[in-house]
Amino acid sequence: MRAMLIANPKATSTTLRARELLTRAFAGDLEVETVETGHRGHATELGALAAAKRYDFVIALGGDGTVNETVNGLMSHGREAADRPALAILPGGNANVLARALGLPNDPLRSIAAILGALRAGHTRTIGLGHVSTGLEDRYFTFTTGIGLDAEVVRAVEEMRGGGKATNTMYVRGALRHFFSGTDRRRPALEVHDHQGRVARGLYLAFVSNASPWTYLGPRPVVPSPRAGFSTGLDLFGMRSLGVLPVLGALAQMMVPATGGPRGRHVVELHDAPEVTIKASRPMALQVDGDYLGLRDHLKFRSVPKAVRVVI
Repeated sequence: MRAMLIANPKATSTTLRARELLTRAFAGDLEVETVETGHRGHATELGALAAAKRYDFVIALGGDGTVNETVNGLMSHGREAADRPALAILPGGNANVLARALGLPNDPLRSIAAILGALRAGHTRTIGLGHVSTGLEDRYFTFTTGIGLDAEVVRAVEEMRGGGKATNTMYVRGALRHFFSGTDRRRPALEVHDHQGRVARGLYLAFVSNASPWTYLGPRPVVPSPRAGFSTGLDLFGMRSLGVLPVLGALAQMMVPATGGPRGRHVVELHDAPEVTIKASRPMALQVDGDYLGLRDHLKFRSVPKAVRVVI
């Protein structure tokens, strides 16, 4: 069996030593070709190449951005999940949300044993994806997208890190700075349209999730949409207020998943939606799986069931 190992050399835990260990670990089971990414979007190109050349597996060694790009490359070929290489994830970023949501250890070396065992046993799981169209580009996402404050924070952290390591401290600092002096907390800009024609207006931010959690703060999951899952449609969480007390209340409920997620008169939620449209009265920041995409004012989301096979 053939595999392409797509490695991001700038990912948090990805070192030359780690890649060498990974290649040796897989050598007895797979014919592995290792390729390093060299620019933004390169993993998408490599994932598409692996699919076109009919590799059996693609192994993504990096953070959520590398995994997202790889998935978008795989989705460019074939009509069914079985037509594409299966995806194995060796987490090497800061949050590693998708890998952890699938139950993998939050470390590439600790994940080797789990992935090797699954490969030898032939275990794969087919998961659904989300898809967003902005009018400028189409993008698949594995766990979440965000419009508004969280995307502004992602943009700020990308500027702070300058291509280096992102840390939880950066995200917390960026969130506090933008909440109190960056984002517009007076003029809500978003309205949400679901597949049944229902409309929710006056939102300041929205997350559209394909899975839960939305992210991790260190070891703790942050869960705005606890019912979101890889085998259901899309979930949406939105806020009609960015006042200090409503936001603190929602965050407290997100940090304690047993509460069932945020509730209250300022919260808007959807569950298991096949399609969602979000319109903005002014361009708003957009992030997809933790990557900042720019300012957008019209977004169409759809659920893509049984899209990708993952080794797990």
